[in-house]
Amino acid sequence: MENWDEIKTAYQVARMGTVSGAAEVLGVHHATVIRHIDALEGRLGVKLFQRHARGYTATEAGQDLLRVAQATDDQFSQLAGRIKGLGDEVSGDLVITSLISLAPRMVPLLARFQELYPDVVVRYLTGERLFRLEYGEAHVAIRAGSAPDQPDNVVQTFHHQQMGLYATRGYLTAHGTPASVADLAQHRFVGHDSDQSRAPFNRWLRAHVPAEAIIFRSTDTRALDVAVKTGAGIGFMAVLDARDDPELVEVIPRQEDWSAPLWLVTHVDLHRTTKVQAFLSFLKEQSKDWGA
Repeated sequence: MENWDEIKTAYQVARMGTVSGAAEVLGVHHATVIRHIDALEGRLGVKLFQRHARGYTATEAGQDLLRVAQATDDQFSQLAGRIKGLGDEVSGDLVITSLISLAPRMVPLLARFQELYPDVVVRYLTGERLFRLEYGEAHVAIRAGSAPDQPDNVVQTFHHQQMGLYATRGYLTAHGTPASVADLAQHRFVGHDSDQSRAPFNRWLRAHVPAEAIIFRSTDTRALDVAVKTGAGIGFMAVLDARDDPELVEVIPRQEDWSAPLWLVTHVDLHRTTKVQAFLSFLKEQSKDWGA
């Protein structure tokens, strides 16, 4: 195919479902997206998409083309990720992914790593989706829960993230302190907005607190932490993040099943590179007090 840019555009339109979504991912104007789609359909002599009010849906011909485009795009991403990880110098992009809740601890640590290696460009990606190490989307991933089992990944034990149930002194003065789990139903809670969250403490909260008692919800754990700290209600926080705030009180005894192990995950092709090994060694040394 003589114009790969047009195929990449069609792939992103199919993936995002809208012209505006594809334009944002590609970093181009939406008119460029439309022009690429029109040109590609004209060159092939077939319709690749059905246009409708909510966006674009790939036709059968479009699906055939896009399967090839996706495979090719994945291979390019994998190649780029491996090339970036090669070499004996600690320089270039270093892509780290973790849970959003680890950002307050990870960002200062990453800044210190850059002080040691000023030629490194840190890209710190957070979110709930799993970035694909096999396609070069990240050099190092910090993941929680069950041990990752994707093929060709190197998985190492990192830490056990202790979680506690906290409220501010002001909240407890106004609403009282629960004496037991049974008392929790009478209180106001801060919690994750998705019932599909796999975090063990979120599952525990849904099992022991009525849905109507969870009065402040968000999908952003940083927003949930701020809500607890401002007295919106009782909520879960990482013990390491909450322990130094004199206004926060742990309202009931901590339970082991609230916590989850953290894992360091790298791809076998990048694990032994100088840059990844330098960062892993630094991370392990600098995070020793996380388990305290």
